[in-house]
Amino acid sequence: MHGPAQLFTVIALVSLPTVMYGGYALMGILRDRELTEHQRAMFRAGHAHAGVLLVLALVVLQILSRTSLSDTTLWITCFLLLFGILAQSGGFFLHLLPNRGKLGGRVTSVGAVLLAAAVLVTAYGVV
Repeated sequence: MHGPAQLFTVIALVSLPTVMYGGYALMGILRDRELTEHQRAMFRAGHAHAGVLLVLALVVLQILSRTSLSDTTLWITCFLLLFGILAQSGGFFLHLLPNRGKLGGRVTSVGAVLLAAAVLVTAYGVV
């Protein structure tokens, strides 16, 4: 593994402890009951999506590293993956802010589109 796939694998691996800390923080917030039920649900969803999508990224990056896609395509796909994960999970966290529900939904949707594009490019590279 080399180039963008290697760099983004390191980024994903370094990011995992932040998600783990988020789980620890979530436990404290749930225990102290500082959030409304809706806010708790959005915090849980954002945290869960971040963890699952980082693991997905590790799998996609391994697959990407074995394709014959050009370096430019690899860089673009890696950035789509990174920004997709940040937007998909980050949109749920925007729901925690008052009057930001619509923005959170839009950011989550953009993240889904970016992730779909990254996965489709990866599938193309496999074929």
